[in-house]
Amino acid sequence: MTIKPIFAQGPSQTTRLVVAVILSLTLLVLDHRFHHLQQLRSALAFVTYPLHYLADLPFTASRWLSETTSSRDTLLQQNRELRDENLRLRAELQKYESLQAENMRLRDLVDSSFKVGDRVLVAELSSVDLDPYKQQVIINKGAISGVFEGQPVLDAHAVMGQVTNVTPLSSTVLLITDTSHALPVQVLRNGLRTIALGTGHIDELKLPYLPTNSDIVEGDLLVTSGLGGKFPPGYPVARVTRIDRSPDAPFSNVVAQPRAHLDRSREVLLVWTVPNQLPVPGDPVAPPAPLAPATGNDGAAGTGDAAPDTTPDPEPQA
Repeated sequence: MTIKPIFAQGPSQTTRLVVAVILSLTLLVLDHRFHHLQQLRSALAFVTYPLHYLADLPFTASRWLSETTSSRDTLLQQNRELRDENLRLRAELQKYESLQAENMRLRDLVDSSFKVGDRVLVAELSSVDLDPYKQQVIINKGAISGVFEGQPVLDAHAVMGQVTNVTPLSSTVLLITDTSHALPVQVLRNGLRTIALGTGHIDELKLPYLPTNSDIVEGDLLVTSGLGGKFPPGYPVARVTRIDRSPDAPFSNVVAQPRAHLDRSREVLLVWTVPNQLPVPGDPVAPPAPLAPATGNDGAAGTGDAAPDTTPDPEPQA
């Protein structure tokens, strides 16, 4: 007969639980206060890292696969939207640059009008005449605005030409470089007067009537002389670029370059220099009649029935 040991039965479940709880609390307190288990925890984390990596691997692989297998149509749509947005932004940038350039041109015109000191009207080029034998442009101001034939036209830099044809809403401007155009000018440095003729080239004028001993040099500025009555004096016209003198020729071959930007200006100035040429708002729409000699009365229009009122009666003849 076998006798069972007295302590053959182990501790009860409750005892084990209490011991485990006490041990856990003790470890928590020690780790919180003294950090004795930091190295142990680091070692355990290092050992278990491969397990965490393997556990997370399916999720990482599925995400990578989803990103690499995105719909081709979606990517093309995004590319298209970005390209369209880039094109729109570039177009807006070009518009802003154009507005900035136009603002600078208008500012130059305003500055030029103050320098001129006469009554001016800003007009825009609406088209270029297609006649290959004429250098002329069409502007968007006409008889309604008071424009008249022979009126001087400037840009922000110098004289461009003169009005040769007027309609109610537009006008034709003959450029100073046209072969049929002649402009009385003088050298600003010494007052030497001559005639500047158009050559048919947009960047060239010729001065054919200067003797070989004339006091003119390259770089001289030519301005309007006021002779002829169409252009008021003092407006810049061109700068002398070349002088050819031949001992056997009576005249020098002088070439000048216009100061006006004849092939680039978009806005021009129409100039009124005589008070009775100023446009009056509300006047009937009609091209102005030819001007009569000044009578000293403001507003004289130069019509035939106005002249007798301002001239004295003739004395009786003997």
